[in-house]
Amino acid sequence: MADVQILIAGYTSADHPGEEKTQPTVTLVRDGDLVMVIDPGVVENQQVLIDSLEAQGLKVDDVKVVAITHSHLDHYRNVGLFAQAKTLEYYGLWQGNQVADWSEQFTPHIRIIKTPGHSADSLTFLIETEKGRVAVCGDVFWKENYPDHDPYANDPEELKVSRQKVLELADWIVPGHGPRFAV
Repeated sequence: MADVQILIAGYTSADHPGEEKTQPTVTLVRDGDLVMVIDPGVVENQQVLIDSLEAQGLKVDDVKVVAITHSHLDHYRNVGLFAQAKTLEYYGLWQGNQVADWSEQFTPHIRIIKTPGHSADSLTFLIETEKGRVAVCGDVFWKENYPDHDPYANDPEELKVSRQKVLELADWIVPGHGPRFAV
């Protein structure tokens, strides 16, 4: 089984009027020898991310894959911090300037599915753990109890379908901007 840890709990004020402040939930996934960080996004300071990894007994160069759930800057800005890692995104698995297709069954315990609606290139990572299946889904769900209306959705109807799919497949959800919650 794989292990999922929240490195940095995300937040957003997008559901409140006024100035928006946002940071994605940064997630660490370990499956066998694979160490993956999902959505390294924006943080106040990169040292916060480095320190969060160190608290898990890891260095930046221990990360083998850095992945993004979708291509909005708040989710991918710090991808470059992981210069030695492969980068997984909707269109491929990158190593330097070379790109290859990724497999839906990425590892024995990690499955990747396309979940469009918030953006056309949204991915959800379904991870089998000892405590059930965890969906790291970016902004398919912003946070628990976030309003149904996503003001940034490029296709609200597709988003409804993706949300239903995630709810059917997961026991736990790691949303784009909040702590893990139970389905």
